[in-house]
Amino acid sequence: MKSLKKLWPTPFKIKKGDLVSFIIQLIIFVVICAVIGFLIGILAGIPVIGIIFSILGTVMEIYGLIGIILCVLKFIGTV
Repeated sequence: MKSLKKLWPTPFKIKKGDLVSFIIQLIIFVVICAVIGFLIGILAGIPVIGIIFSILGTVMEIYGLIGIILCVLKFIGTV
């Protein structure tokens, strides 16, 4: 659990059943992942380093998905 708190600190700020903090954290994950994903998508079009940015974009999507899942689990009280 310590390693999860180090990698994804924001989902653990949600209290069980607190809808406002849950929605705020979801918006943060969605907006940050969308902006960074858009920038990575632009940079992935560069032929030489496009492969690296494609891999980085995939990792960013996985990070965001796990963050959203942790937010939901913390909201319902299982984590």
